[in-house]
Amino acid sequence: MMGRQATLPTDVYLSFVSSLFGNRGTLVTGVVVHVVWCVIVFSYTGSWFYLYAGAGFPLVFALRYADFLRFDRVDKASLTDRDISRWERRYVIGATLLALLLGTTSGHAMLVLKDSFVAFTCIAMTMGSMMSIVGRNYGSRHAVNFQTLGCCVPIILACVASGDLHLAMMSLLLIPFGLTTRSMANGVREFLYENVLATRKNRLIANQLDLALTTIAHGLIMLDHEGRIEVVNRRACDLLGLPEASEIQGLSLVGVLDAHGSYRPTKVVCEVKKLVSGSLDRTVFQLRAELHVEFSASRREDGGVVLIFEDVTARVAADEKILHMVQYDTLTGLANRAHFAALAAAELHQRPAQTLAALVVLDLEGFKHVNDLRGHVVGDRLLMAVASRLSAQFGRDILAGRLVGDEFTLFLLAQDRSELEARVQQVHREIQQAYELPDLRISISANAGCVVAPADTFDMESWLVRADLALRDAQAKGNGSLSLFRPEMDARYVEEQKLRADLRVAVAERRLAVVYQPMYVADGSKIECMEALVRWRHPEKGMIPPNVFIPMAEEMGIISQITAFVLERACEECSGWARPVAVSVNLSVYDLLDPELVVTVSATLSRLALPPARLHLEVTESSFIDDPVSVGRVLHQLREKGITIAVDDFGTGFSSLSYLTSLPLDLVKLDRAFVRDLTLEPKRIKLLRGIAQMSRDLGLRVVIEGVETAEQLQLINDNHFADLVQGYLFSPPVDPHVAAAMVQTARRVPASRGSRKRVKPNS
Repeated sequence: MMGRQATLPTDVYLSFVSSLFGNRGTLVTGVVVHVVWCVIVFSYTGSWFYLYAGAGFPLVFALRYADFLRFDRVDKASLTDRDISRWERRYVIGATLLALLLGTTSGHAMLVLKDSFVAFTCIAMTMGSMMSIVGRNYGSRHAVNFQTLGCCVPIILACVASGDLHLAMMSLLLIPFGLTTRSMANGVREFLYENVLATRKNRLIANQLDLALTTIAHGLIMLDHEGRIEVVNRRACDLLGLPEASEIQGLSLVGVLDAHGSYRPTKVVCEVKKLVSGSLDRTVFQLRAELHVEFSASRREDGGVVLIFEDVTARVAADEKILHMVQYDTLTGLANRAHFAALAAAELHQRPAQTLAALVVLDLEGFKHVNDLRGHVVGDRLLMAVASRLSAQFGRDILAGRLVGDEFTLFLLAQDRSELEARVQQVHREIQQAYELPDLRISISANAGCVVAPADTFDMESWLVRADLALRDAQAKGNGSLSLFRPEMDARYVEEQKLRADLRVAVAERRLAVVYQPMYVADGSKIECMEALVRWRHPEKGMIPPNVFIPMAEEMGIISQITAFVLERACEECSGWARPVAVSVNLSVYDLLDPELVVTVSATLSRLALPPARLHLEVTESSFIDDPVSVGRVLHQLREKGITIAVDDFGTGFSSLSYLTSLPLDLVKLDRAFVRDLTLEPKRIKLLRGIAQMSRDLGLRVVIEGVETAEQLQLINDNHFADLVQGYLFSPPVDPHVAAAMVQTARRVPASRGSRKRVKPNS
């Protein structure tokens, strides 16, 4: 054992050595038997050797017992491997002395006394004592080895020394007997050692499992094949509100839950029954107020079930929050488009087929101006106020949602059409009442489009298309109008879609045309610039007005393609004119947001060899509202290349003065509204005089467009309002070859009476 101590854990080594110092009753019995035996042999033979031997046994026992008592007083927890080895050696020495004394008495009987009776009793006593070696000394290999040698070697030596060949040969049989004893002791020791280690490992695993079951955040219940509780941890008891584990082990889980007062009427017991029976593997349900638990079940080979469950309240709350964010608008709290459609469909599912439904789309008129003038914070507050007022209308027969931006939608149900339309009109009027915001009162109109139809024909997408068509009709009327969908609106929509498709083809195939309207110096003596205007002649419908197809192109996202076409065509024709007259091209807000605009313009001028000074680019006031910084940067880059920048339709926007000093402008084109009825309203003259003077003070030249009568021109010249004039009095827009001739001769082309009534396009 001492040779293997380095490989044994200290506590196992100590337990083996401690076993040597235990079971002391056998030692007392042994010494008494040995003393009595020696006395009997002495009385039979008269040999004083056995009397001395009889005294030696108690002496050895006394020495060993003293060691035993000292070992008892040692602090076992403080012993090191070296200390334990020292105690093992002390025991081995004492045990070997006793075995050697036994062997010597047997050898003396055979060699000296040569008495068969005495020899038999001595050998029997020695062999009997050897049998106890395994039982008492298995804990130490050295104790077994040395005691076996102490008992057997003296006998073998005596038999060999006797000269009796047969006796010597018989004594040699003690060698396999000793080896067998040694092997038995080793087997017992190894068996116990392996079992000690296995027990230690099992105890460690059990402790770890117990710790895991106690500390894991999941509840765990193990059931046998009959659904009785075998193992349940504290977390499971806490989550389910059950008694201590010791109180419910061996009981049916379903029975325990069924006996729990708060579970009997709920879904919990039924769900657990499904988990235990195997018809359900996983489920989540609300255990009690604000506590959601997820259960999962695993079947065991013996028919038992392992239930694992955890508190998923936080996860359920997060999922609900995410679902709410997906289904509802963050700002207003109203259902978004997709969820609104689902709510409407669910509501219709509960109604009889003859129910009537109305889908309303509301658009806040002038909301963009609220954002521009008051800021987005006020705009958001207004949207929330509108949503709050819509929410106040909620009931069994009305749903509300937000589509996008300032568009809202309503869904109403009724059995009677007149009742339904009256309800729609009532909600529409309610929405348009003034809104009290913090430190602000805002009145706003809401245009609305409505479609009314039987509920069983409801389809969100198609109904929205019809409601949008009705909304367009209401927006055309303005001032908070409400329009009901009519079949002819659908026909107009189809026609418009066809027109859009034709426009896309016309732009792609460059089927548009460019005409020119001249800008004259104020006295009409010469042309200084030609404004390029785009025209579209439809193969079936004839000439399509620019105020129809230009907004359409902007909505379709192809306006920049039109601008590029006009720019290239105008620069190409301008480069061929006889005199260096400039050409003016209109830019839309979408063009100004194009990062490639400056490159495109520069490339066009370079390719056609047109000096930048002969190109004027016109922008409207509305182009500056959304992103004045980016627009200003683009205009500065164009201006640096020598291109003239003009602001068109001055005075019709909402920031008419702020940008005059911040943007690189050369020309101000006053809208035709300034000269309309100029001869009849003296206030217009004063207004025009002030604008012209302010513009000139800022170093800007003034262009007045829309001059249609000689009286208007006379007033403009008498008051020096303009540097350039443009209008039907001088010339309507003309074809390129006419424009080229006008540039060469500076000849005016008088407009007809009918042509003067045309509205000048914006592009």
